[in-house]
Amino acid sequence: MNSEERARLVKATELCHRWHAEQQRKATQIPYVSHLLQVEGLVLEHGGDSDQAIAALLHDSLEDAPDSEERALRETEIEARFGPRVLDIVLDCTDTGRDEFLKKKKAWKERKDRYLEQLRRAPARTHLVAACDKRHNLHAIVYDVKTSGPDVFDRFTATPSECLWYYTSVIETLRSSLPGRLVDELDHLLEELRAQVAALDA
Repeated sequence: MNSEERARLVKATELCHRWHAEQQRKATQIPYVSHLLQVEGLVLEHGGDSDQAIAALLHDSLEDAPDSEERALRETEIEARFGPRVLDIVLDCTDTGRDEFLKKKKAWKERKDRYLEQLRRAPARTHLVAACDKRHNLHAIVYDVKTSGPDVFDRFTATPSECLWYYTSVIETLRSSLPGRLVDELDHLLEELRAQVAALDA
């Protein structure tokens, strides 16, 4: 990574903190930026370039905007500072439309169906970012359930079975364009989630 790419990543990290510094992971005291930084790390670990790493840092910035006006401003700023390629990846990784924002989103299933359709049309550069996002989220769910019990699922709008459907669908959509090691990691976590959901129904 050259000096220009490093400088762009620093700017994206600052923007990530500006937009997400007050947020926390669901029902925890964990700063939300920890998720974004770890997704960036996973993208780089699995061969992503600087545009993909920047998109990883900013992948939740649009759906987490406080209102539609701020969402539009964020789109403009991302494109102006980092280019259309980064914005396209962020848009592909966003499960809300331009009329939605943090406190006003459509029903969970409608958003996830739309997101899956976006991923089916998206290029491989988007797939890596989306997969690393799901890799980190899956790890958090699986290990939180292991350490804190099945009440962890109460944090989510979706039921445990719906969560399993969603992660299974995303992984199957992305599988063919991902590095083998990342696929293995996702499959391992998915099997653990499947076992946890089955245990709830036993």
